[in-house]
Amino acid sequence: MRLDRLLWFLRFARTRPLAQALVEAGHIRLNGRRVERSSQRVAAGDVLVLPLPSGVKVIEVIALPARRGPASEAITCYRELDASRTNPIAAPTMPPASHGTDFQGDLSQ
Repeated sequence: MRLDRLLWFLRFARTRPLAQALVEAGHIRLNGRRVERSSQRVAAGDVLVLPLPSGVKVIEVIALPARRGPASEAITCYRELDASRTNPIAAPTMPPASHGTDFQGDLSQ
């Protein structure tokens, strides 16, 4: 199955032209290799790295869908490999640690 069609069937893209643009931007990886052709073939067992607005997802294709069905059907065709990990880049930042001194900068002395 073509990669752009798979992304559309699995509901990672709203339309097939958007799926094609996502692939041709060169940010998707298939089994560790960068993909720039939307016609790239994908099979069950392949691993995809997808940059999405909600964050980067790493998925394994379990089965190739026959159609663009409901989301519940699409979810059964892949498995998220990094679902439990949090993205360190998107993690909330901690306020800077205070060293116990509050220097006011009084220069009159």
